[in-house]
Amino acid sequence: MNMIQALNDAHKVMMRRDDDIVVFGEDIGFFGGVFRVTEGLQKEFGKARTFDAPISEGGIVATAVGMAAYGIKPVIEIQFADYIYPGYDQIVSEVAKMRYRTAGEWTMPMVIRTPYGGGIFGGQTHSQSPESLFTHIAGLKVVVPSTPYDAKGLLIAAIEDPDPVVFFEPKRIYNGPFDGHHDRPVTPWSKHPASDVPEGHYTVPLGKAAVVREGNELTVLAYGTMVHVALAAVQDQGLDAEVIDLRTLVPLDIETIEKSVEKTGRCLIAQEAPRTSGFAAELSALAQERCFYHLEAPVERVTGWDTPYPHAYEWAYFPGPKRMKKALEKVMAD
Repeated sequence: MNMIQALNDAHKVMMRRDDDIVVFGEDIGFFGGVFRVTEGLQKEFGKARTFDAPISEGGIVATAVGMAAYGIKPVIEIQFADYIYPGYDQIVSEVAKMRYRTAGEWTMPMVIRTPYGGGIFGGQTHSQSPESLFTHIAGLKVVVPSTPYDAKGLLIAAIEDPDPVVFFEPKRIYNGPFDGHHDRPVTPWSKHPASDVPEGHYTVPLGKAAVVREGNELTVLAYGTMVHVALAAVQDQGLDAEVIDLRTLVPLDIETIEKSVEKTGRCLIAQEAPRTSGFAAELSALAQERCFYHLEAPVERVTGWDTPYPHAYEWAYFPGPKRMKKALEKVMAD
């Protein structure tokens, strides 16, 4: 499966198991979503469980809050992460706070799915990576898959979780892994081992990172599309680097990070989002605080720029092979 098919299958697996699960968002019913992640759900489960919502992200989130409070399990789609801001107040003030404000009497068993990131020439309003705005909010879990296998297992785990999960889907790799070389032919997921997605129910646990490449010289922390860019970069440089796919930003698997950085003594963090106040900054601080006496060089970050995502100069913004190469050379030289 590609990532779209894996996510679609996760919906079907869970909706067949639990009649309380409903799915809604803009154009996700009859149309099957702009990226077709919800294709066929309305036909199988009917309009009462899979339906189109008005163009109102605040209304979509607010409706899901009411449903979740009454025991329904909504899985909502925000069509692009760039559109999530009108619903941000509801997410911060209601979704994230409900368990706390009711002393655990109520939970918010809901999932907010949204495609994020660049690489498809979406310009400034269809390419943003706002994950750090949600990792900062206590009460939310934040998930970012990088393969079809993980996408299905993580989405099932997110739907089963009693707490709210914001599920960011890197749209550049919906149809295949991306190594950052935009001028090369696209590689389909069918040629990648992680496209072998089991049928039926399985989960990838939230809060557990994956060591996708073992090494001893350097630790690279990444998530989403940047996992594949990092893997290609360290291979091109011929480095004995360990690449860790975080998979879940909150809760963070700090134990796996610590173990790796203590072994390698060097750390590079890759994110597509703008540099200032990005999640890479939090990871850098954690590596510094917890692994200081093991570090042989300053922690390095490679990120997007502190500008809107440009349409015409998308590949100058994207932290691709050239910027990865410079960052790797710097962290290894220090």
